[in-house]
Amino acid sequence: MTLRVAIIGGGIGGLSAALALLREGFDVHVYEQAARFGEIGAGIQISPNASRLLYRCGLAQAMDRYAVRPRAVHQKRWDDARTLQRAVLGPEVEARFGAPYFHFHRGDLAALLAGAMPPERTHAGHRLVGLEERSERVVACFENGTSAEADLLIGADGIHSRVRHLVFGPEKPRFTGCVAWRGLVPAERIAHLDIEVASHNWMGPGAHCVHYWVSAGRFMNVVCVVEHGTWTSESWTDKGRVEDVLALYEGWHPMVRGLISAFPETFIWALHDRLPLPRWSQGRVTLLGDACHPMLPMMAQGAAQAIEDGAALAALLKAMPDDVPAALRRYEEVRKPRATRLQEASAANRFRFHLPDGPEQEKRDHAMAISGDRSFDNIAWLYEHDAAEVRP
Repeated sequence: MTLRVAIIGGGIGGLSAALALLREGFDVHVYEQAARFGEIGAGIQISPNASRLLYRCGLAQAMDRYAVRPRAVHQKRWDDARTLQRAVLGPEVEARFGAPYFHFHRGDLAALLAGAMPPERTHAGHRLVGLEERSERVVACFENGTSAEADLLIGADGIHSRVRHLVFGPEKPRFTGCVAWRGLVPAERIAHLDIEVASHNWMGPGAHCVHYWVSAGRFMNVVCVVEHGTWTSESWTDKGRVEDVLALYEGWHPMVRGLISAFPETFIWALHDRLPLPRWSQGRVTLLGDACHPMLPMMAQGAAQAIEDGAALAALLKAMPDDVPAALRRYEEVRKPRATRLQEASAANRFRFHLPDGPEQEKRDHAMAISGDRSFDNIAWLYEHDAAEVRP
């Protein structure tokens, strides 16, 4: 009998998991609480450890149509643009790791994933209100009065996961003290800045700024992150004021200020994380992505790790279709150490990116120049990993 899988959450993690599971022959349905499938928000980076998994789902042409392939990761000082580290990406990263590095707008990636799903397997307007395990089945109940029965239920419903709440009880994410503003700048507004097709990270006292091209080069995605903010809402649709961002980046390099000045509008949100969960699964219910391991964006791995989760789950369920609880236990054993390592690395980068000018900052800059922490040898543990190569 074909294993039936219900996925709660139709974002990048849920849809990529569904495609991986469909590829292995499972009977998969995705339930999204919003009225339609799609994502809002900032750009995301899809490194080779994730792009190779999406390629296997037949998405190569669509990804190239929507994405940008950056030439490098360029890290530099906040005031004078001095290069601290420049690591090549482009064809070199694909030659070394067998898959490309992409920049996407979240909405573009979500759209192509949703478009790859058979429409009869995606269900919008389904807000989860209850879960019940019955023998070897899980029943999900939705606000619209419908229900779904499956052999396995996956919570891919984000940092405020309803699945996690129903299974493990209430728990609030932690406000990190960092506040972010994002802007999506049309290319024609900043043509005069002549910005390289790369991932740019400006590091300064108490703040940093990341920007890169998305949507096939039509827009520049800009995210400005500042310490010690007072804004605590996590909504990605709360509007901020461009003049407030400019004031916080007083004295920064003209390119940074030029990007901020070009914002058509800006949105503000507070960055949250949570301590690693003791467990991700119970019975025939499990979690993936931000529902179980949300991380700060300072390693650009949130979406990539959700994609890895789905691929690992698909591989383990294919190998162990007759023992779902055992497959889920193995899934946690395989995935938790890697996800935790990236949560910790992302948290560490928050402080590393925001050092005030002085001895510690000088030590950081010297170390970046000498060790090249984004060199292929140093980053291989992340990029060469194949999440689908797991053993029961």
